[in-house]
Order: sequence, then C-alpha cells, then structure tokens
Amino acid sequence: MRLVRTFFQSSTSAPTDDNHHIVCTLSDVDVFLDKPGYDTYIRMRFRSGLVSAASWLRAPLHMKSKTRNIYVCSFISLCIATIIHGQTPKHPTNVNWSDYGGELDSMSYSPLQQINKSNVDQLTQAWFFPVPGTSARFSFSPSIVDGKMYVLGKGDEIVCLDAVTGKEIWSHPTEGTPTDRGINYWESKDRSDRRLIFSADSYLQEIDARTGASISTFGAGGRVNLREGLGRDPKTIPQIQTGTPGHVFENMIILGSATSEAYGSPPGDIRAFDVLTGKVIWSFHTLPHPGEFGYDTWPKDAWKYVGGVNSWGEFAIDEKRRIGYFPLGSPTYDYWGGDRIGAGLFGDCLLALDLRTGKRLWYFQTVHHDLWDYDPTTAPKLLTVRHNGKKIDIVAQATKTGFMFVFDRVSGKPLWPIEERSVPKSDAPGEVSWPTQPVPTKPPPFARQSFTANDVNPYVSDEEKARFLEILRNANNQGIFTPGTDKRDSIQIPADDGGANWGNSAADPKTGMVYLRTADSPELKYKLSQKLPLMVPPGATPETQGQAIFSQLCQGCHGSNRTGVMSPKDIGIDKFKKIVTGGEGEMPGFSDLPAHYLDALAAYISNPTAAAPTTRRAGAGGGMERLPPPPGITRYFGNYENRILSTDGLPAISPPWTSLVAIDLNAGEIRWKVPLGVVPGLAAKGIKDTGSAKVTLASNRTAPVVTAGGLVFVASWPDRTIHAFDKDSGKILWEKELDANPEGLPSVYEVDGRQYIVFCASGHPPETALAEGFAWKAGKAEAQGYYVFALPKH
Repeated sequence: MRLVRTFFQSSTSAPTDDNHHIVCTLSDVDVFLDKPGYDTYIRMRFRSGLVSAASWLRAPLHMKSKTRNIYVCSFISLCIATIIHGQTPKHPTNVNWSDYGGELDSMSYSPLQQINKSNVDQLTQAWFFPVPGTSARFSFSPSIVDGKMYVLGKGDEIVCLDAVTGKEIWSHPTEGTPTDRGINYWESKDRSDRRLIFSADSYLQEIDARTGASISTFGAGGRVNLREGLGRDPKTIPQIQTGTPGHVFENMIILGSATSEAYGSPPGDIRAFDVLTGKVIWSFHTLPHPGEFGYDTWPKDAWKYVGGVNSWGEFAIDEKRRIGYFPLGSPTYDYWGGDRIGAGLFGDCLLALDLRTGKRLWYFQTVHHDLWDYDPTTAPKLLTVRHNGKKIDIVAQATKTGFMFVFDRVSGKPLWPIEERSVPKSDAPGEVSWPTQPVPTKPPPFARQSFTANDVNPYVSDEEKARFLEILRNANNQGIFTPGTDKRDSIQIPADDGGANWGNSAADPKTGMVYLRTADSPELKYKLSQKLPLMVPPGATPETQGQAIFSQLCQGCHGSNRTGVMSPKDIGIDKFKKIVTGGEGEMPGFSDLPAHYLDALAAYISNPTAAAPTTRRAGAGGGMERLPPPPGITRYFGNYENRILSTDGLPAISPPWTSLVAIDLNAGEIRWKVPLGVVPGLAAKGIKDTGSAKVTLASNRTAPVVTAGGLVFVASWPDRTIHAFDKDSGKILWEKELDANPEGLPSVYEVDGRQYIVFCASGHPPETALAEGFAWKAGKAEAQGYYVFALPKH
C-alpha cells in the first residue's frame, strides 16, 4: 500500500491531498482512506453522522489535547493496519445515503463494494415496504441515516423505517402534496438537532428526524410560503415547489422551483433559506431585473411576465469550493418566443454560484432562445480527469439534445472547443429565432439527432410504416433544432423527453466515467396557432364534455390513454380539482378553468368509457395563460409531448429506443453503449436488443447508480425490470423483474456491515395507464412501494 499523508489541526476543515489521502480533523473527526483499486472508505463525522462508529471516539474527544491526539493517532494506525492486511474491522459500520443523489455532489455513486461483479447474481430481496396505491408520481429516492430510512408513504405521509427490517418507526401526515422525489436531511454539529426538510403545496416545512414531530419554530408557524418573494402576486402562483428536494449546504437549504410551462408562469429564482429560521439568506434572479447582468438579453420588462428559467431538476455542489452548479430550464412559453425576443439569459444555462452569497461566478448557455423545451435538467457531474497530461477538476452537463458539455469547474472554460453552428430559421409569426446554437466537439452525441425515412421502425406493419413515412413527408423536419411553424407540423428529435432527463446520470470519481440513461423519442409537434377557445359540445353528457376538454388541454402530455392521470375516485374530488387548477410538478395548472368544466373533466376521468367518441385533436388549445401578453403581442401555441407511436405502442423510429451509455471524460469518448430494457411483445419473439419503448411520461424516470463494486444499477420502466451492469463492459450481470415499475434514483447504503440497495416502484391501475400488453407491462397497485436488496446472510 502506498504511504499516505496525515494532517492534524483543530479547525473543522482539514487540508486535502488531491491524490490519495487520509484526513483527520481532531475537533470534528473525519477519516478518509483511498487507494486505487481498493475502494475502502472510513469516515467519522460527528457533524453529519456519516458513520455510527463515531461513538468509538466520542469520549476521547473530551480528553486533553495531547491525550486526544495520541488516541486518534493510534486509531488511525489501527485503521491503516486493518486495510493493509485486508481484514474486516471488528465493529460493523454504517454508510449513509443522506442526500439526494448520495451526497452534495449528486454523483449517484457509492463507495461500497460488498456487492460486486463476482456476487451480484446472488442478490435477494431483503424486505419490501408496501405503499399501496396508484400514484402517477411515485419516484421517491429514500434517504438513509444511522440505520433509519426516510420515505414517502401511503397518503403522502413521511415515514421513518428501520433500514434493516423495513419496520415502520413513525409516520408524519402532510397537508397537501409533498416533494415526490426525495427529502433533505440536516443536523447540527453536535447532532442534538436533526431535521427533515421538505415542501408540500409550496410551503417549506421541517420535522424532527428522530420523532417526526413538526418544528413550529421554523418559518411562520412551521411553514415558509415559497410563493412569496418572487416579484409576482403570490395569489397568482398556484404552485412553485419542485419535485426535487434541493440540497442542504452548511445551515442553508437551497431550492430550485417548478414554475409550470404556461404563459405568465412565475420566475424560477434560486433561493437559499436559513435551516433554523426559514428566512431567505440570498436569492438569485434567473430572469434578470433592470440593472442586473443579462437584462439586455430580453425585451424591456420581460422579468415581469416571462416565467420559467428554473432549476426544476437536479443540481450539484462542490462543497470544498462552496460552488453550486445549476442547470436552468427554458423560458416560458416553451415553443414560441415572440414575446421574449433575445438570447434570454439565464435560460438553458449551466450556472455556477457562490453558495455563501448567491453571487454569479460563471455561466454557459446550452441553447439560445429555446423554442424546443431543451432545458438541461440532469445533475451536473463533478469529476477530476486527466486532460493534456494534467489533472483538471471538471463539471459535465448532459442534456436533452444528446450533447454533453464539459467545463473547467472553476473558470467555466470548455475542456474541448464548443462551436456556434448555424441552425434553421423560424418563419413563425412574430418569432425571431437565434441564428446559431452551441455544439460541443467532444464527447460525441449520445442520442440520435435526426429522423429520416431510413430510420423508420422495421418491427411495425406495412400500414404503420406507410403512415410514419407520410408524417415524415409532410412535416417540417430539419434535424435537432427544427423550429415550430404555423404552416405545418414539425418533427422534434431527440425531443423534450429524449436525451438525458432528470436523474438519468451517474459518475465514477475514480475513473472519470459518466453513465447515462438516454432515450430516442421523436415527437410530432402540431403547427403553431393562436389560442383557440375550448370547444365543448353543448348538451352532451358531462363525461363527453370532459373528454373534449381533456383532448384540448391534457392529451398533448398525457396521451389519449390518460397516462399518469390520477382519478378522483382514487385521490378524492377535492385533491383532483386542486391539481388541475394549481398544477403539480412539471404539470401546469389551469386556474381559470370554469367550475362546470372542471366538474365535467372529473366526470370523464372517473368514468372514461361513458364518453361518446370525439374528433377533437389533442394540443390544439395548447394550455391557458395566467398573465396577458405585452401590448401589441399576439401569442401562439404549440403542444407538448406527442409521441409518434404505432397502434401497439412502438415508436416510429427504429430501435434502440432506450440505452445505457458510458462516456470517458478523460478522452471525451463513448466507451460503450447498450440497449436498456426490452419491449415485452418483441422479446417474446426473441427480439431483445431494442431497449424499452417510451410510451408514457414516466418512462424516462429511471436513474442509474454506480458503485465501487464495479456495477451500474439501473431500472427499465415499461418492462418493470432492475438491471446490474458491469461498469467496464456494459455486460448485464443480474436482472430482477418486479410487479411494479421502478422509478427515480436508487439509494445504496450499509448498516451493521451489510450493503443494501433500495428502489422505489409505482403501480398504475388499468384506467390510468395504457393497456398492459405488447409495448409495456402495467404496474400493480398492490405492488407499489420500496424494494430492498442485499446479499444473503451467511
């Protein structure tokens, strides 16, 4: 074993060796061992409680300084000797997964290696915690601290479980819909105060992590209204919380937002709140105000009516440098920008902020004047790579376009040249599209960026092929940056649900490799049109009227089979109306929908078979606006996701439709790319190299995690299967089919020396999902919950 350096000091931040190191901070013990090829970590941080073994040193820390130093030196020597001789420590350890994505860096990486290439085929289900139901957004990534697991349970309760057995310890009911992808954990330095932080109905809240009791001293009566402080009337903002939990940094909770995608949406300011009081510490205007940098990239006073430019997905933190890296969303409205002429900073940017002050350090705009909803959203990856013979700390941002942008983490300088290339010009009324878009020269695109007649799916019938070819012939189809037009429909690829979306990446800090779940999902965007009034057949039954409303407002996103729609029969009529009028997650709210139309929509969703056939085309209405347009502006509307599918649910484009990609950022090259998942109907015929088909909005909600055991774990949604891949070759080493569909980020942890991995999986009833059959397998409501796997006990 290579001799490593040891540092001793009394402050809470120790110096670090950029290579292989041990760091010991006496007042806040933090031991870290690292050796190439021997991914062994020992951490003792009383401040964050990463290892329960901290109790071994708790008493000695109260010794006199000289005695304490001798004790700690002896303990470190024992640890090193144990590692050198390859022995297992006498005391079993805990390794937590206390943050969304594992740690502040959002790497989705675990240093654990008990489960590895040689034994992963022996994985068995350790326990299952059921959350019976039909949630359309059940993609919660559990947090694990000191042997306790925190999850989202039945009825939107926050539940604390024993992470070894799955036994419930306590539950906390929430008022409203809480953050659905994860939760934040904070503790004081002496660990006397431990809190869980979450949002529900756009109110930031905290509870005691040990008891589940609300903390009433936080905010005003235990809540902070996230609608306030955005420069808009809070009463006009039905929803602002994002499904992603954000991150705790020092004594701050840092949050993005979900602003909806309609005209007049609120701005997506990034904000830091005091963990103890709930007060705003700083706020960064992603839509610049007068006098702020970037204001001149918008029309005058655009900050008053343009919305979006929000960090709705993931972001990453370099804790040592105190820098946050935020991928920002596109401005609203997504598909026409005549009321927001200009490049539009900081839309579609990777933005680096000083987390102590909220000050901008640098930015890069990945799409200028976005007309495609191509916002970056997957977590930036913070790696150290070898480039031109030197080690460089980088940040890598994967995008929906299939491009990956790589920068020096401190300066923002691209690692490889990024070229501004000419793109097609828009002819839409009032539109002034940007003439060029940035294209990185390395790495190569990881998703397909064109769809031609040569790419039509070979596994559909001749009639379907002819229909697809007709669509291609008639559509505006000019590649990745095809702008919308009012003259005909347009092809979009990889599309706003393609490429890399939230949760779709993991990275290995040892090797500089990034692993991406990517999708090729071409869509047909209907031609732009001025907003049309709702066309509802007079005198028709409520179910038929509701179907007409659904086809105009909802079908563009949810499809004709109502994928992801929650029925009033399952969630209650009041909650259903609240979601429709206020929005949820990325779904916009329709606050001005008349009450009788809202009742008709509820009737249709509750009993869709009672509706008479309708010929109303999806997406024609395109949504509702909350604020009037600027004087002299006539707004235009397109539509959201409109996948081009065969009658049995197969995409129009040839496979593979979903892939797992390994990219080496030392060289900027793709090392391997393999299909991820199967289509059940094709697999039954022996055709298994297709990847799963994206037939629903939830199909892109699976996320990889990479471990020091040489594995990449990732699920494929429509075929309900969890996979373990060899991270070096892409070979499948283990698979497990569930009765529910895995979603979200897996969590990896260790308790008492045993390693576990947990997946959240959802169930959808027949009335709110595509019929189970050829293209996918529907999840079962009774199988919804958390699946935990481990090696068998010996």
